[in-house]
Order: sequence, then C-alpha cells, then structure tokens
Amino acid sequence: MLCLRSGLTRALAARMPTPQVCASFATGPRQYDGTFYEFRTYCLKPSKMNEFLENMKKNIHFRTAHSELVGCWSVEFGGRMNKVFHIWKYDNFAHRTKVRKALAKDKEWQEQFLIPNLALIDKQENEIAYLVPWCKLEKPPKEGVYELVIFQMKPGGPALWGDAFQRAINAHVNLGYSKLIGVFHTEYGALNRVHVLWWNESADSRAAGRHQSHEDPRVVVAVRESVNYLVSQQNTLLIPTSFSPLK
Repeated sequence: MLCLRSGLTRALAARMPTPQVCASFATGPRQYDGTFYEFRTYCLKPSKMNEFLENMKKNIHFRTAHSELVGCWSVEFGGRMNKVFHIWKYDNFAHRTKVRKALAKDKEWQEQFLIPNLALIDKQENEIAYLVPWCKLEKPPKEGVYELVIFQMKPGGPALWGDAFQRAINAHVNLGYSKLIGVFHTEYGALNRVHVLWWNESADSRAAGRHQSHEDPRVVVAVRESVNYLVSQQNTLLIPTSFSPLK
C-alpha cells in the first residue's frame, strides 16, 4: 500500500506544471533598450563655480564631439552649493567604453578641458540609470527651471513599487501640474533609486503647481499609495547652463 501511494504521488507531481519565476515578475518591466544615461555630479571648490562653468562653456565642444550631452545644470536649492549636475547619453556599455578610450587619447580635451578643471573639483560622483520602460525623454516647450527629485524606494525593485510609483507620477503629469522630462531607474549607484526630472517655467510656477497638487484629491490618493514604498526623498532645483541642450 505504501509503494502504491508513493507511486501515485510521483505520478501526480509529474503531471502538475512546474512553477516558474518570470523575470518580469521578479524585477519589474524588462529593460529591452540598451540606451542608458550617466549622471555626473561635480562638487566644486568654494569660489570656483564661475571659473569652472566658463571653462566648460568654452571647451565643452571637445567633449560633446565624442558623445551626447543631454543637459547640464547648476544646483540652486536643495543640495550642496557649488555643484554641477550633467547627464550623458550612451547607446550601450560598449559605446561608453569606446568613448572613454577616445577621450584618453584626445590631447585637446585633456589639455584644454580636463586638466584645468580637475584643479577646481573637490568631489565627483556618477550613477548609471535607464529610462523606465513607460517613459520617454521629453523636451521642454521653452526655457525654464528644472527639478530633480530623487526617490529612495524600499528594496524589491519595480516589481514591488513600480505600478504605484507610475500612478503617482502620471497623476501629476495628466493634471498638468508640471512637465515631465524623464524618469530614470538606477542600475549602478544606490539601488532602488528613481530620479524624476521635471521642468517648470519658473520657480514660482513650480511652487504654485505643487501647492495645487497637494490639494487635489486625485494626486493625494495616488501619492499616498506610492509613499508606502518610500524610504526617502530629496528635491533639487536646477538652473540650466548657457550651453545645456535642455534649457
């Protein structure tokens, strides 16, 4: 009898489908596009901000000859002063490696851009991020100011908090409280971090839109759901440089 039951159990188990864990379930929507963005932040020595930006404006063409500059900003509010934040676009990691090798051999870039600026930089940081699958990089309708909002989410990735986060962002976008430029999910750097880049006509229009959104029940409901997965948040007001492609 025992042998009969064991055989029956094995037979039933063989006929049952084996559970499989899908990548989309484990990690969120799959990232098919190899294009990624490098976020570089330079903390400059006090009193060196203007000198750095003038040098960069004069010589940035040596750098952009190798890869695309998405935008460059100085930090106005919400972080350490004398800070420059810029975003570079790459087709894939092989593309970035090729660019870095070319820069290492570019004497004009080394002598006129890199070496003079190194003496002005106190600290530099970089992160690699992808646009989230449901977002495209947008352009603003005219010149304005930018807000970079960094969300540190709970561990678990987009499979845990992705849908709720998307609803919170779309609530602001669909109701016109701010212009969305891009939503980026960090691949290298602090994980479970999302960078959201917004555009506003001015700091005052941004403040007005934010106050209105706080009183809009549609936004409040969407944000309240997303906040359940939030660890921390930092908002930075950015002013585009004169040579920034995104104004």
